[in-house]
Amino acid sequence: MIRGRDVIAAVAVLAFLGSSALLAQKKDEKRDDTQKKEIQAAVKLADDAAAGLSAPNDLGLAWAHEDYMKAASNKNYVPFSITIDPTKVMGANVAIYWRVVSKSADGAPAPAAPAAKKDAKDGKDAKDAPVKRDFAYEDVSFVPVTPGATMQRISRSFTVPTGNYDVFVVAKETTSTQKNPPAPKASVLKQTVTVPDFWNGELNTSTVIMAQRIDPLPTPLTPQQQAERPYALGQMEIVPALDLKFSKKDELSTFMLIYNPKTDSGNKPDVSVEYNFYVKSGGTEKFFNKTNPQNLNGQTLPPQFDVNAGHQLQTGQAVPLASFPEGDYRLEIKVTDKIANKTIARDVNFTVTAS
Repeated sequence: MIRGRDVIAAVAVLAFLGSSALLAQKKDEKRDDTQKKEIQAAVKLADDAAAGLSAPNDLGLAWAHEDYMKAASNKNYVPFSITIDPTKVMGANVAIYWRVVSKSADGAPAPAAPAAKKDAKDGKDAKDAPVKRDFAYEDVSFVPVTPGATMQRISRSFTVPTGNYDVFVVAKETTSTQKNPPAPKASVLKQTVTVPDFWNGELNTSTVIMAQRIDPLPTPLTPQQQAERPYALGQMEIVPALDLKFSKKDELSTFMLIYNPKTDSGNKPDVSVEYNFYVKSGGTEKFFNKTNPQNLNGQTLPPQFDVNAGHQLQTGQAVPLASFPEGDYRLEIKVTDKIANKTIARDVNFTVTAS
């Protein structure tokens, strides 16, 4: 039996997820003229990519990871991470613009604005009314570049209903104030995501977040800080591990939220969580070890825990890897709702290396 350390905070109300992010158009009046021009240029790059035009990648932009969690009002919270190569950036900041477009028929991107036409009465050019650009989500951020690094992670988020989406992300150098500056470098990527349904009443979980580390938060974040640090959840902040290769000196840290458990008369669930490790070898796998099960119920949860009040059930483990031989592993996390008599499982594949 592996001795793991539980990663379970006190009662955390996560209904705020997604509520603190401000859409770009709502913040636009707070931007200066220079920033507005940067945003317009980034939006044009996303428009071109959505139209199928060739997209640049001058800054080494890459999609790293996304996670899925339940938010509020039948929506879901999707924090994600991208990476850029800061050595390719001239200047101190980059503009990051992201747009989320539903792939369903009713969420198709708005058509391009019609061309000007002659007014029938006076022959003057007349424009049709502006076409509404109805995306599922869009936002923009100006991010300081990390000097001296060869890779910089940037995490942001969006909040959308269940469904399939295309996410367009633009990273763009801000325009130099020097005389006759070179054209700003930019990168554009398109990533398709499928946002699961956490609102159907069935036992479910968020994605399993594999953490590089989990830090306590002494004070709540401001809305602006929350927008810039989307993996800050309640009283903790998670730094996701982008590479699932771990040294024997590391801990394997996981975090996961459990949704829609049945409850007793006191609005308390009765859920057990098992962590089972399997080692892979030669195309097969065999049981390696496990931690003690976690029991989440009226005896172990805080007295004030109340599902109806929006409290979220969370689970996690921090397991030292010193006893794991080098190789490939599968972690099976089995969640059993004892009241509903239902079980679901989540799998994570990872590798242990010598250093």
